Formats: sequence, structure tokens, C-alpha cells
Amino acid sequence: MSLAKEALQFLRTTQSGVLSTFSAKFPGFPFGSVAPFVLDHSGQPIILISTIAEHTHNIIANPNVSLLVFAGDEDLQANARLTLIGQAVKIDKGDTLLRARYLRYLPNAAGYFDMHDFNFYRIEIAQVRYIAGFGKMGWVKGSSLSEDSTIEHQHTANSPLASQEASIIEHMNADHVHSLIAYCQHYHGIKANQVKMLGIDVDGFDARATLDDGATKILRFNFAQPIHDAQSARAALIAMTKAAKV
Repeated sequence: MSLAKEALQFLRTTQSGVLSTFSAKFPGFPFGSVAPFVLDHSGQPIILISTIAEHTHNIIANPNVSLLVFAGDEDLQANARLTLIGQAVKIDKGDTLLRARYLRYLPNAAGYFDMHDFNFYRIEIAQVRYIAGFGKMGWVKGSSLSEDSTIEHQHTANSPLASQEASIIEHMNADHVHSLIAYCQHYHGIKANQVKMLGIDVDGFDARATLDDGATKILRFNFAQPIHDAQSARAALIAMTKAAKV
């Protein structure tokens, strides 16, 4: 697996990071803040931020940003981490498909959409520094993240899979919960009593699993081959069901 492909797979496993902007109040100094995010169908992070936030003031003055994401906090030096650099670009908060996708992952943000001072920003990735572990690291062009996944960098509204995502998710959550539960056991060794698919993309899908103790966890499932639409998604999910022996 190429470093670019591995970096994208890692990026898809998290929805939070540290956003760094150039301080407008204190020129020359970086400013870091926590930032929940959801990837759109072009593989770009989408953040929802308030116009009164410090980092928004900074972005308006200078859109160049970086986003650090990492796995766990047990041993930060040993675990994988990724820093992407790019430009934060304001996009339409009224994009209903993107809004629905964002809220499936981050439902607590629902109230923010009713406030006029919150807006979507897309971080358009220019370069990525990925550290997979000791001795395995490197810089990757932002465009290279999409090449191995056959993603064309485009707006979410123009993605065929994006327009079909909601119906795929609705079908899986209504009629194939048993398959989703089996995937958790087979691919992650996790016994879940409730599972809901959250999002599906060319490389795989994410699901929120509820465990016996009531705790929830978002799990990532990678497809063996990239998909492009509902038909290829169906074939990939059937193959996973057979592998899990549902």
C-alpha cells in the first residue's frame, strides 16, 4: 500500500484534530484550536465554525491552515499521526447533502445550523506529512491522496455517490442491521448490540456501534476495491456479508 493511500485511510478514521491558523491578533504567531471535522466526498475536511471564533478571524485574514490528527493518546510519539496543510475556503452551509452527512457524524452540532454566525469551511489539502510509525513517514501531495482512491477532487454536490449516500444508508440501517453487527464482529472483533451506518465513500464506510455497556464507537470499514455508485456499493457490501458469514 502506498504512503498516500495509507495516509487517506488514516485520515478517514477520525473526526477531530488540532486546527492551526496564523494569528491576526498577534502577527507571526500560530494559533491552535480543537476542530471537529467530517470528510466530504472529495476527501477534504469540512469544519463548521463561528464567525466570532478566533480561528475564523485568522482564516479570513490568512486562509493558510494546518490540521493535525492523531490516533489515541497512550503514546503519541509511537502512534500514527498526520498533519495536513492547505487553505480553508468558505462554502455553502445550505448544501443539504453535506449538512446531512456532517450531522450523521456530529449530531451535537445540529443547533449550530440555526445560528447565523456558523459556516462551513472546506480545507483544500495541498500537502500532507504522514507518520505511520517509526521509520515510516513522508510528505504526500494533497492530490496524491485521491489518485489511489480514484477520487476526483470536486464539490460534494457533483459526486454521484454523494447523491446516493442517504438512500444507501437508509436501506442498510432499515434492512441490514444484522449484517452491520456481523461486520463489527468479523472485521473489528467487537460485539455490538446496535449499529448504524453513518457515511459511505469510495474507499469504505463508517458505522456507529453501541456496545453492551452503552458506550458508542465509530468504526471504519475499508472496501477491497474502490466503489463509485450504489450498484458497486451493493456488490462490495454483499462481499463483506459473505466474508462475515451472516
